[in-house]
Amino acid sequence: MSLHDLVRMALAALRRHKLRSGLTLLGVVIGVMTVVSVVSIIAGLNTYVETKLTNLNPDVLVFTKYGIIRSRTEFILASRRKVLTMRETHLVAEECRSCAAVGAGAGQFATVHAGNRKLAGVQITGYTANVDSMLNLDIAAGRFFNPTEEIHAASVAVIGADVKDQLFPTLDPIGRTILVRGYPLRVIGLQTRLGQFLGQARDSVVFVPITLLQKVFTSEQGVSIFVRPTGGMPAVDATQDEVRTILRSVRKTGFKDADPFGIVGSEAIKSLWASISQGAFALMILVSGISLVVGAIVIANIMFVSVVERTREIGVRKALGARSRDIRRQFLLESALLAATGGLVGVVLGALVAMAVNVYFPAEVKLQFVLLGLVVATVTGLVAGLAPAAAAARKAPIEALRYE
Repeated sequence: MSLHDLVRMALAALRRHKLRSGLTLLGVVIGVMTVVSVVSIIAGLNTYVETKLTNLNPDVLVFTKYGIIRSRTEFILASRRKVLTMRETHLVAEECRSCAAVGAGAGQFATVHAGNRKLAGVQITGYTANVDSMLNLDIAAGRFFNPTEEIHAASVAVIGADVKDQLFPTLDPIGRTILVRGYPLRVIGLQTRLGQFLGQARDSVVFVPITLLQKVFTSEQGVSIFVRPTGGMPAVDATQDEVRTILRSVRKTGFKDADPFGIVGSEAIKSLWASISQGAFALMILVSGISLVVGAIVIANIMFVSVVERTREIGVRKALGARSRDIRRQFLLESALLAATGGLVGVVLGALVAMAVNVYFPAEVKLQFVLLGLVVATVTGLVAGLAPAAAAARKAPIEALRYE
């Protein structure tokens, strides 16, 4: 028999039992929907982490009190460390021979006012002027502050999109004045909108010269030291070792003692995120795998029922010249088409879930995810149909014709 005839007969058989076929698809639909939605969400988050969340340039290192915390024990140990200071920042800048640039940053939260409008919980971050070249800070309008303004602790600020929307909803903020703890700051720049991530508002920020932050908005949180090596990415490890040596020497850290600070780089952040996303992917495989196994069992069961119901049909077809392999192919094709239909529904539902989630979390529905869902569903159907198809092909024509 030709493939066209097999497809036509398989579709006709499925159409005869629409409700049964639809109920049979549920396991496959849930499994494929889980695969497509979760993979799309993980892909979107990975892209977001690489392009926007990790705002460090690849060759920049940050030395902080905490670093990357992976457990409660690490947090307790890190909390006992002393904060890094501007004095240590200057020492690194003076002593580090492999450093192309050394900067610093510090932050605190405050309420920002403009006229009778205000926005609470704004992250006020002080930077050295050269940090602009170490971070992926996109300025939508205006500019970042310069070294002269940093030296003189100028009352200037770069604001985030949320601050602009709340304080100057219909006005151009450049050149206008905001108040932070009653201190006036002239807005010279507007950061590009970044949106929220995991519930954190990344546009509720104000950047000021770090000298102004320490002079006017005193803080005991210390600073983070930003370092960019002269030799780019190939020199990151050597520069990291040199800066570690300088800071350990300043703090008189014993040879066998752990570093009294943490180190953060874009690669470390991506590595941490990769380990988190791998865990989510493994969980997705478990959930979708269970659904697909259940779906395969249901499909196999329904196909066995179909073989029994159509025993006389099988006998007639064999008596008219149909070969065992034609019968086998027909039932395999029915099983595969049944599962592929469930896969198609699952892909559509998974894409809809991903698009709905994209309102709150980044998600990307890609063509390869759609194809993955369809392939997984079809393979599930083929595997589920092997035993029923073999049982149908083994039936002898005479016995099948006698069946009532």
